[in-house]
Amino acid sequence: MRLSGGKILMECLLEQGVDTVFGYPGGAVMPIYDALYAYSDKLRHILTAHEQGASHAADGYARSSGKVGVCFATSGPGATNLVTGIATAYMDSSPVVFITANVNEDLIGKDSFQEVDIVGISMPITKCNYLVRDVSKLADIVREAFAVARGGRPGPVLIDIPRNVSLATAEYTPLPKDEHHQSGRLGALVRRASHDLRPPEPDQGDIDQLANMIKASQKPLLICGGGVVRGRAQDEFMALANRIDAPVAITLMGGGGFPGKNPLTTGMIGMHGSQASNQACDRCDLLIAVGCRFSDRVGLRFGSFAQNAQIVQIDIDRSEINKNIQTDHHIIGDAAQVLSLLSEQFPQLDHSAWKEEVFSFPTETQYDDHSDSLTPKEALSTIARMLPERTIVATDVGQHQMWAIQHFHFSYPGQLITSGGFGTMGFGLGAAIGAKAANPDQTVLHITGDGCFRMNANEMSTEAHYNLPVITCIFNNGTLGMVRQWQALLFEERYSQTTLDRGPDFVKLAEAYGLKGKRVANVADLEAALAEAIASNTGYVIDCAIDPDERVRPMVRAGCHITEFLAD
Repeated sequence: MRLSGGKILMECLLEQGVDTVFGYPGGAVMPIYDALYAYSDKLRHILTAHEQGASHAADGYARSSGKVGVCFATSGPGATNLVTGIATAYMDSSPVVFITANVNEDLIGKDSFQEVDIVGISMPITKCNYLVRDVSKLADIVREAFAVARGGRPGPVLIDIPRNVSLATAEYTPLPKDEHHQSGRLGALVRRASHDLRPPEPDQGDIDQLANMIKASQKPLLICGGGVVRGRAQDEFMALANRIDAPVAITLMGGGGFPGKNPLTTGMIGMHGSQASNQACDRCDLLIAVGCRFSDRVGLRFGSFAQNAQIVQIDIDRSEINKNIQTDHHIIGDAAQVLSLLSEQFPQLDHSAWKEEVFSFPTETQYDDHSDSLTPKEALSTIARMLPERTIVATDVGQHQMWAIQHFHFSYPGQLITSGGFGTMGFGLGAAIGAKAANPDQTVLHITGDGCFRMNANEMSTEAHYNLPVITCIFNNGTLGMVRQWQALLFEERYSQTTLDRGPDFVKLAEAYGLKGKRVANVADLEAALAEAIASNTGYVIDCAIDPDERVRPMVRAGCHITEFLAD
């Protein structure tokens, strides 16, 4: 059948099993939105308040569901408003296909109205991107883009479609997704994307070598990284941890890859890692990192990281091996497959003495009680106790993010949605909306700070209009808390431009958007607000008073040894 480029795009999205698209229309993308009009019974479109919100919503949808997220935007500023969201997805290996429109081909390169080279701009922050110049190639490009986004190490892909291409017509032949690999040139492209981009089968000799290293170790430590979450390798990781009886430290992106309440869990590792995790890293004789890139927030001083250990890295991406930390051994492969093969290599081990040493250090920070404000642990313990166990949590970036990782105890992949690599303030509410769209029957919690919430509060309109109820808890300390903490510890309390002594009143703002809200200052107030939020089944904002001098503890200064904790 002969279809316009816009309708070919819609058919290809349906081929891929897409049910939800996030976006914002504009001039150049109007032909695509016109095509979408005829597919409104098959494709749900969620109109956000801003393109950046759409990008984060598509990302949150992908992270919470394990599917590929989809986002539409127009040319020029519409496309550039996606850039932060694209970079956020790229840094955290989240599969999202971003589809932008551009001006007509004959206007490209002439500084036309709302023209921008989004392909050039996004090249460093996508796995692959495309400028579609021929409508007859559009279907194969879309099919390949999805294969690339989900194949190997997942990540974002961008397709830029000039306006004239979306209006032009071409023959379209339906092709179910499971037949893409059989179809001529497309088959070659999809095979490359879904197979050749994947790492080779793990080498059995490498697995045998690691098994021997584990057998010889007296003090093994496992690190659960984001690759365990992205690869949905939680069962295989759990089996290995139990089999070798090793403590498990969890990176920021590894939250949910190993249960936070498991007796083997030492807590988060790195700059704001627990004493148990960081001390274990410094004292272990074998460190096995799974799906962990050893970023500067984990490795800190790379030259002395795990200085007493043999370091082993298991990763799907060969480029991550020895990038930051020099390893003694590594295995390239899918985490679930490698861990499954590894667990078969030895009987049940016992490291009781080593665990006793590790867990002599605290896995969580204790906070002094306040009469006029909540401590972070009080707030998060109350939230965890009152909300359903499988509540999905999306955070913004800052102190509240670290407190959430330290104290909420995530139990499954996709439960924690946070910007780890890029550290994007304003990520949380859009991501929470995307997670709720993907998981309508699950409670979704948005944990944020007053600084971050100012950057995404406009998406409350999206939450209200589409009845995607999210419970937002603002850790409101009247300051840019993490920056203030650094100013206090490292800049002699010179609080330059971090005090947020201004509006809005967040409760009134929530009400203006048609949501409910309440301000709380103690556990009893928080319990009442949470009970009301759960019962209301509508979007709800809880403004939690937090002391401005409350800090994320412990803390290791950037570039310092992992056990050099700063004094309060």
